[in-house]
Amino acid sequence: MVTYIIRRVIGALAMLLIVSIVTFAIFFLVPRLAGATPEAFAARYVGRGASMDTIRLVAERLGFYDPVAVQYGRFLKGIVAGTEYDTGAGVEHCPAPCFGYSFITQQPVWPNLMDRSRVTLSLGIGAAVLWLVGGVATGVLSALRRGSFFDRSAMGIALAGVSLPIFFTGMISLSIFSYGLGWTAPGGAWVDVTIDPLQWAYNLLLPWITLALLFAATYARLTRAGMLETMGEDYIRTARAKGLVERGVVVKHGLRAALTPIVTVFGLDFGLLMGGAVLTESTFSLNGLGKYAVDAIKNNDLPAVMGVTLLAALFVVVANLVVDLLYAVVDPRVRLA
Repeated sequence: MVTYIIRRVIGALAMLLIVSIVTFAIFFLVPRLAGATPEAFAARYVGRGASMDTIRLVAERLGFYDPVAVQYGRFLKGIVAGTEYDTGAGVEHCPAPCFGYSFITQQPVWPNLMDRSRVTLSLGIGAAVLWLVGGVATGVLSALRRGSFFDRSAMGIALAGVSLPIFFTGMISLSIFSYGLGWTAPGGAWVDVTIDPLQWAYNLLLPWITLALLFAATYARLTRAGMLETMGEDYIRTARAKGLVERGVVVKHGLRAALTPIVTVFGLDFGLLMGGAVLTESTFSLNGLGKYAVDAIKNNDLPAVMGVTLLAALFVVVANLVVDLLYAVVDPRVRLA
């Protein structure tokens, strides 16, 4: 197991390095191959009325005349050890991990990412608990009551949850439960969990439920299919023949064997969600990573866009690493392998 864990950790670090290379190449190498000049890169960091001399000066200060390999080395060094940026008015130190310096906001990107990630993390964790518990429980009950009214109703609701886009269900939920009945907080309400946990949960309850409905539908259908296949296996009949309690047969033998694909999908979904729930945050006016990315794109804030991209990749890689380690817990065959 120790060798397995070390191998997975090394693979995750190598993947992060590859992601950083690809991301940097997309933003800097590909445009240069397409004919973009250092002045074109520097023009993104200055006002529209800047003169060509000013643009050249900015390009020189930011090192855009250096080879791409040198620029990437400087970028990687900033992430690991920090770096300094010449803003013209002075030298700005960007401590590690430095994901770049935004000349639009005149701030390092990393603190902004950490500030916005608290909102996205709160949204993602709450919704993940709801969709995982609700989706798996619904899928198990539907599989055990195959063909019943509950099974058909649950799968019908699951199909509707998958089909309806989040901005539609979000706006309908806000209109009914927030602005109509007044049961939930309106959009844009946010309180940090360290300040008031109850108010934090109350403000995020509707976004949690709306986002969980979308994902729970997939997990319900996936769990139902896995349980229907697993409950027909020979070892399930053997467990029942040995006189084991039905609850133990379903949970310990049936559900555990059906959890492997669920764990895989959950890791991918949660990792992608941590990169920014763009539609959910925009619908409920939450200042998370998704909204930060949209604002950065609108303002042509290249360092901020790169920062969000790298952070999203980090979440996905870490989530996949956790999933690989959970395989050994869920499925004993992985430990034997």
